[in-house]
Amino acid sequence: MTLQFPLPNVSLAPRAPSTLRISRKPLVSLFALTFSCLLAAAPAMAAAPAGDKVMLEELTSTELRSRIDHGATTVLIPIGGVEQSGPYIALGKHNVRAGLLARQIAQKLGNTIVAPVVSYVPEGAISPPAGHMRHAGTLSIPPAAFEAVLEGAAASLRQHGFRDIIFLGDHGGYQKNEQNVANKLNRAWGKTAGANAARAYALLDYYDITQTAYIAELQKRGHSSAEIGLHAGLADAALMLATDPSLVRSEAMAHGPKPGVADGVRGDATRATAELGQIGVKLQVDTSVAAIRQLLQRNK
Repeated sequence: MTLQFPLPNVSLAPRAPSTLRISRKPLVSLFALTFSCLLAAAPAMAAAPAGDKVMLEELTSTELRSRIDHGATTVLIPIGGVEQSGPYIALGKHNVRAGLLARQIAQKLGNTIVAPVVSYVPEGAISPPAGHMRHAGTLSIPPAAFEAVLEGAAASLRQHGFRDIIFLGDHGGYQKNEQNVANKLNRAWGKTAGANAARAYALLDYYDITQTAYIAELQKRGHSSAEIGLHAGLADAALMLATDPSLVRSEAMAHGPKPGVADGVRGDATRATAELGQIGVKLQVDTSVAAIRQLLQRNK
């Protein structure tokens, strides 16, 4: 069967109007192919928005409400910070690591959401500058302001239906502040029972493992304490290479001068590799998952 479309009479010759004959089969085939593609894509398009997302900022309010109502009542609050780490590691290392590792922990736990990374943290006196504040780029807020931010964030999440709210601090300087906030919230929330009961936790294991088992693993592989370092040394750089290598200036580090304490560095990152960093990442994720499961089981 064919379709006929009359063409205008252009009067080039005294003849009857011609017709353009187009086969229907290619049109039908094209329509069928387009329709089938749309049908195949529809379920994927419908399922994409929230199914496997764990980052709160990537969800809509409606999607988050549904997740909470279906059992995702545990939330992680990753805490980073903006501080100098010498000439070869970017200022945002703690923010990036805290966010990426929190995502991995949440995915392993299941039914867990990750709140935005808290980036403003205490880093020492501003004027006169002390500690990391002596180097460009470090941002510091008073401990009381930091604790107020954690308290407000946790209270907001509890209001929306989260029942287990867990602080994950990537920096050693504010671990006690996390604990202070968790204790304060639990004293206040302890008066509420039933469906609205909630608890806050400072998961110190997340950070502590980087200062114990991870250091021991690096030492087993022939790295000295001086090389591993306390700040911006091998351990720090290796963890960064394993999470976001773009934040490490590897080429400059390999050929540039070795920084020291005056440069804000305690350690030697020259031999750091992503493989060494993966050891620490695995320890942090696995240790945190086990500790959180234990906390949740204990407080059922």
